[in-house]
Amino acid sequence: MGLVLVALRDSIVFFYTPAEVAEKHLDTGQRFRLGGLVEDGSLKRGEGTTVSFVITDKRATLPVTYTGVLPDLFREGQGVIAEGMLTAGRRVSRRQRARQAR
Repeated sequence: MGLVLVALRDSIVFFYTPAEVAEKHLDTGQRFRLGGLVEDGSLKRGEGTTVSFVITDKRATLPVTYTGVLPDLFREGQGVIAEGMLTAGRRVSRRQRARQAR
């Protein structure tokens, strides 16, 4: 039973922080969830509904590009969970979840 729990340990993580992504060296194209804070001053609006921003955990940062409608609670300095995959060193997100600060 202990061997099964060790093998499942990485797959039961709800999300990775930017520092954990750097430590684990996730492969390009691998889908995962990224959680942290939207770094102040990092939100940039592109064409249409495309935005880019940086997620930080105060130890590391990871840039994100997202196309779609952002949640109402999405703003700089707030918590967010992004889901997507790494491509060429950038985090590309297909879904955003804003987390309400407590």
